[in-house]
Amino acid sequence: MIEYRTALEIRDLVRSRRASAVEVVQEHLRRIDAWEPRLHAFLTVMREEALEQARRVDAKSEKGPLAGVPVALKDNLCTRGVRTTCASRILEKYVPPYDAHVVERLRAADAVVIGKTNLDEFAMGSSTENSAFGPTRNPYDPERVPGGSSGGSAAAVASGEAALALGSDTGGSIRQPAALTGTVGFKPTYGRVSRYGLVAFASSLDQIGPFGRTVADAAQLFEVIQGPDSRDSTSANVPWERRARDLGGLRLGVPDEYFGDGLDSEVRAAVESALATAERAGAKRVRVSLPTTRYGIAAYYIVAPSEASSNLARYDGVHYGFRSARSEDVLSLYSRSRQEGFGREVRRRILLGTFALSSGYYDAYYNRALKVRRLIHADFERAFSEADVIVGPTSPTPAFRIGDKTEDPLAMYLCDVYTVAANLAGLPGISIPCGRTNSGLPVGLQIQGRPFDDAGVLATAEAWERELGIAPLVPSL
Repeated sequence: MIEYRTALEIRDLVRSRRASAVEVVQEHLRRIDAWEPRLHAFLTVMREEALEQARRVDAKSEKGPLAGVPVALKDNLCTRGVRTTCASRILEKYVPPYDAHVVERLRAADAVVIGKTNLDEFAMGSSTENSAFGPTRNPYDPERVPGGSSGGSAAAVASGEAALALGSDTGGSIRQPAALTGTVGFKPTYGRVSRYGLVAFASSLDQIGPFGRTVADAAQLFEVIQGPDSRDSTSANVPWERRARDLGGLRLGVPDEYFGDGLDSEVRAAVESALATAERAGAKRVRVSLPTTRYGIAAYYIVAPSEASSNLARYDGVHYGFRSARSEDVLSLYSRSRQEGFGREVRRRILLGTFALSSGYYDAYYNRALKVRRLIHADFERAFSEADVIVGPTSPTPAFRIGDKTEDPLAMYLCDVYTVAANLAGLPGISIPCGRTNSGLPVGLQIQGRPFDDAGVLATAEAWERELGIAPLVPSL
């Protein structure tokens, strides 16, 4: 069946005309019809648009690097003529007049955009339960979360509804759901991928990246979307070239701080087993320390909400988006539109950020968090003097049950304890499957690299994936 194949296999089938792009899309649409009543991975399925794009691909004699491959987009990436909601009532009817940079790149590569996926509202969450349109469920156990905030994209790839997907990662929102759904999720170095057309959450942290069923699939999607863009002032013009790497002789930095209290025993066992596999292949385990890690969550939840407070100020009920029908004057229009349009978690983070930036508190909170951010970066610099990559668990737990953490924001925030530091330091990071719990839930291994060593991180992940021998699986209904 086509949906069980990797993205590169699908591309080769379409290029060689052993399968048509239309057939590929139809097969994935059937999969979506079968899964969606239980998963709710998609907010918008682009049936007609996808079939029309597939027909155009089939008509071409020279086909691109993602020819006919169905790709799902997190619904905070703008798509011309197709609504982009950010899983929020405030943007429920917003239809952008332009494509995000990465969407332009996908179309140029002959990929087929098949739909827009669910997320935590404005990408604020770790479980995809904060969506205004209902939660997404984990394909391995529909009673559990797929992680977040890019849970819809992760679930779509894990279930075979899409061969590839794009998400955004502000504090772990690609890597954590990848770990919980048994997929590969890659967060590139900040600046590697243009953020033009990504609806902003925290502009100094946000980065777009791929989901795939294998590292090679994710790497191919990354290769298509990476590169400079004059429309994003933070976009970096740094050369990129794929390379291969063996684990032999590789120095694997293992931080003490990643194996402390709060780490699930089965996650620990799976990660330790993966490390042992790497050592048998010739890698060297190096003990390193990232002492400022303990302050990472606190710093992140000052920096990110502060930037969100600024970015989300534009949703005022005036220019576009949701407008309250119960306003008597301009002030009530602003306040009621935002109160009714934003969900509880988004309102919480706006209030946190506004407080941290307010007069008299800026130095005590926001400025201090920026100092911690610099210390986190310095920790990584010291660790990379001793190790080629930093490795450990992606998430402290496997997928948890829907509703387990919704009333405890701190417990939810701690789901990102191993991932936020890479965003604060601007590093590349990837999560690959490294095993299962006794109940069959996936466990993810995280690999982090030096800034702009995206090629090294991907090469390490591909070599480790090969040594682990964990074949990509698609859960069955």
